[in-house]
Amino acid sequence: MTSFTTKYIEIQNVEQTFKTKKGPFCALHNINLTVAKGEFVALIGHSGCGKSTLLNLLAGLTTPTQGSLLCANREISGPGPERAVVFQNHSLLPWLTCFENVYLAVERVFAATESKAQLKARTDAVLSMVGLSAAAQKRPGEISGGMKQRVGIARALSMEPKVLLLDEPFGALDALTRAKLQDELLQIVANTQSTVVMVTHDVDEAVLLSDKIVMMTNGPSATIGEVLPIDLPRPRNRVALAESTQYLHYRKAVIDFLYTRQAHVEKLTA
Repeated sequence: MTSFTTKYIEIQNVEQTFKTKKGPFCALHNINLTVAKGEFVALIGHSGCGKSTLLNLLAGLTTPTQGSLLCANREISGPGPERAVVFQNHSLLPWLTCFENVYLAVERVFAATESKAQLKARTDAVLSMVGLSAAAQKRPGEISGGMKQRVGIARALSMEPKVLLLDEPFGALDALTRAKLQDELLQIVANTQSTVVMVTHDVDEAVLLSDKIVMMTNGPSATIGEVLPIDLPRPRNRVALAESTQYLHYRKAVIDFLYTRQAHVEKLTA
């Protein structure tokens, strides 16, 4: 397993409270976490445990009520091109082609220092990386859901971010498409050496992709219940891992946390 020693992201004593009509709502409480450079971290927990809230804080889309978040020793005070976000909803502009959707991001980051030919070359290269060269001139309405997510990933990668923030990017896809994109993401991250923080509900996805899994307690006032290091060699093969006792051990540990130690008490109604 790769040894991760360089602190790159630091979350220090973070609290997040929202004002609601019923009064203050504490979403996150006492969050402390470090992510090393090049590390792949999965955030997992039941709905309402603040996973996406924490990701939005890392993206700089919201500001913590208390505490601080650092990236490369600089405080996160807003969005920045060094931190790219991919949402479950691909958020593509429907009137633009796949190429144009990605080019917008490339232009925003690199237009001041590069020619139009260089910007085009960057866009073509990242579309090729996610296997979308043939669909470059198609609009979002003309491609599948999996291809739309690839465009979203391409747009994020086009900015050459140091940190990739993924909010359940494969959550709405069918199982086969999801598996294919997971495998592609593993290859892309290996090539780019990006630091990744990913929100997921999927236990197998978390174990397959991650170097460590951050398991959140139930909300409100959710916090980090346990951090599980995943000591599986890379590159990873999902077929081989299916029979790995180590893989099954990690999977069982996450399931035990979620469904035994953090089990929701469901209210049954007649």
